[in-house]
Amino acid sequence: MAIVSQKVSDLSGKQGDDKQFAAVVVRQHPEIDQPKALDVLVPELKQFPDIGADLVILEISMPNGSKQDVYVSLEEFNKAAPNMSEVLKNARGTRGRLPGTRVGNGNG
Repeated sequence: MAIVSQKVSDLSGKQGDDKQFAAVVVRQHPEIDQPKALDVLVPELKQFPDIGADLVILEISMPNGSKQDVYVSLEEFNKAAPNMSEVLKNARGTRGRLPGTRVGNGNG
């Protein structure tokens, strides 16, 4: 006797072999408190159109230490300042030292 395993789509319930499936991780959704993984047949992926080209993802850190990811359309993001492209170009990076800071202990 042999045991045969068949993968089933979490969306449609259709069966297939491993080569027909993509793994989809739902990182944020109002009804979950941790990421969840779905097995999805590759043709079913077309139900999730990518809006990434016009999407701006913001990480907001509040004074109390909490963080939140916010997803905004590029059009709405650009309305935040009349010269948003210039504001973004001149913003400090998130890696390395802040502009104008020096390395050292201040004794030299």
